[in-house]
Amino acid sequence: MLSLNLIRIIFYEDRNFQGRSYETSSDCAELTSYLSRCNSCRVESGCFMVYERPNYMGHQMLVRRGEYPDNQRLMGMSMSDCIRSCRMIPMHRGPFRMKIYERENFGGQMNELSEDCDSIQDRYRMSDCQSANVMDGHWLMYEQPSFRGRMLYLRPGEYRSMRDMGMGPMDMRIGSIKRIMESFLLFFKIIFYEDRNFQGRHYETSSDCPELTSYLSRCHSCRVESGCFMVYDRPNYMGNQYLMRRGEYADYMSMMGMSDCIRSCRTIPMHRGSYKMRIYEKENFGGQMHELMEDCDNIQDRYRMNDCMSCNVMDGHWLMYEQPHFRGRMMYMRPGEYRSFRDMGMSGTRFMSMRRMMDSCN
Repeated sequence: MLSLNLIRIIFYEDRNFQGRSYETSSDCAELTSYLSRCNSCRVESGCFMVYERPNYMGHQMLVRRGEYPDNQRLMGMSMSDCIRSCRMIPMHRGPFRMKIYERENFGGQMNELSEDCDSIQDRYRMSDCQSANVMDGHWLMYEQPSFRGRMLYLRPGEYRSMRDMGMGPMDMRIGSIKRIMESFLLFFKIIFYEDRNFQGRHYETSSDCPELTSYLSRCHSCRVESGCFMVYDRPNYMGNQYLMRRGEYADYMSMMGMSDCIRSCRTIPMHRGSYKMRIYEKENFGGQMHELMEDCDNIQDRYRMNDCMSCNVMDGHWLMYEQPHFRGRMMYMRPGEYRSFRDMGMSGTRFMSMRRMMDSCN
């Protein structure tokens, strides 16, 4: 967990940080104990959920480091009242596990999650989630698939009815679910622009985006203000990809050698545990296999492998490179099974070196 001296939010009675203020580094079940109202806030460090009702009830919103001069506009709701309570979101570095249920009181279809789910309808054929049991970790539930729309914060515990949290089934249906990981709490920010040299309309995000053209007609330059991202030239994290660290990219089509503009992006989380992956010479985990726990600058020299066409990432986050010594086109691999790189839009690309994505990458 972040130490308390690294977490701070300041609430103000009036918009634009005016009027009396109240500062906290922890949960607050009733802000009106300190302020008559709360219409703006400033997050100086850490990450909080803010709620429109006391005792962490009703509509809620995740706020990261930054300034929020008008809380009602921030939450995008026709709220008749101001923010009434807040919760600090702690870091969690262990496993994640929760059970979701189709009906209240743990009824109906049940599914167990240990990773993000971008659509409960597509993955589990569940039309809604009305109760949950969080065993490990902290989670966000979203109103729409692909982690969009209004959200609901769940920490470990039993939730027999979303309606009892002021989020009744007729008011909000759950479409997707995301783990609140350590990297999610850190301040990530990338701004995409329609035209080169940071011109035209822009779109800002601090999380994964599977389809940027939902927000911009095209995307030809970007600015990474903090964090580390992979960007892709096809939707849903497919095709040619490139690692972007903090900095300005005035014309990344020429930089990346892409034939099209950027279509999707992913945050690169920090990982402080062990690293382990198995690489296979052929698709579907066929042919020669080797297990890696450290970087490999040349699979031909080290393992006498001419190619790597599938892999299983057990721990950590990795980059695979087209050429030895971590050069050429790259592919980002997070934990999971990858039976065919061709299915990821990387047909014809041979991967000859692999590198762990350490904290220094971010």
